[in-house]
Amino acid sequence: MSMIQIGLCGWGDHDLYPPGTPSREKLAIYASHFPVVELDSSFYAIPPIDRVKRWVQDTPELFRFVVKAYRELTGHGKPKGAPDRTWKQMVDEMIESMTPLVQSQKLSMLLFQFPSWYDCNKKHVQYIRRVREAFRDFPVAIEFRHQSWFYPQYYDKTLAFLEKEKLIHVICDEPQVLEGSVPLVLHTTHPDYALVRFHGRNKEGWSASGDPNWRDIRYAYCYSDEELLEWVDKVYWLKERVQNVTLLFNNNSQGDAAYNAKRMIQLLGIEYEGLHPRQLEFF
Repeated sequence: MSMIQIGLCGWGDHDLYPPGTPSREKLAIYASHFPVVELDSSFYAIPPIDRVKRWVQDTPELFRFVVKAYRELTGHGKPKGAPDRTWKQMVDEMIESMTPLVQSQKLSMLLFQFPSWYDCNKKHVQYIRRVREAFRDFPVAIEFRHQSWFYPQYYDKTLAFLEKEKLIHVICDEPQVLEGSVPLVLHTTHPDYALVRFHGRNKEGWSASGDPNWRDIRYAYCYSDEELLEWVDKVYWLKERVQNVTLLFNNNSQGDAAYNAKRMIQLLGIEYEGLHPRQLEFF
């Protein structure tokens, strides 16, 4: 398996499938194009174990999942209709849900993406330590979305903290807009893993949180070849420092993520083996 794994955030909303493809068949088709995917539905609800088993069955042996942690575990609050559970109950359910991925060796890492208001303070540092302890048997990635973690007075301390706790620092490519975004910090904090998430560079749309369609606006962006080429040397730099580099494209409001991910694969000269056989070429 290549040390550089490139994929998309979610598999349902991309231009990879023939018209009318049932949702249940999309993951298998997706796995003929990419070797890794971010499981983002787990952010909204912890998936039942039978569903996860089906995802394992629908993907080839070398396929990997980056699992996004459930929203109540990352400070985003309880969604309407969700049951009342203690923190430990949610942790236990999350661990149980991932069991099929662990047993099949298809779990890449568990991603904790914290809210844009989640600033750098003692309480939040202590909570991340609590997360590390609760999920001590898993590779855990931490994505900050508040710039304070990388203010000059905290920059080195943040990275040292992640390294000490053996947490994976999520490197973000995103527009720089006030405090609700983080700079590109090309730094690894785990000996085995690096994760880069490409959110696009839609600076105007990034601050459209008051718009009911803010998600569609924020991630509407297509990277140019010049912008992707900026990353080639950076990816090789990461590859020299860790065992596994994962690149995930999240810029899909207008269907650009799959195109950009495939272009990045080409620019890096990667040819993946072990994907599902592809009956049709859709690009």
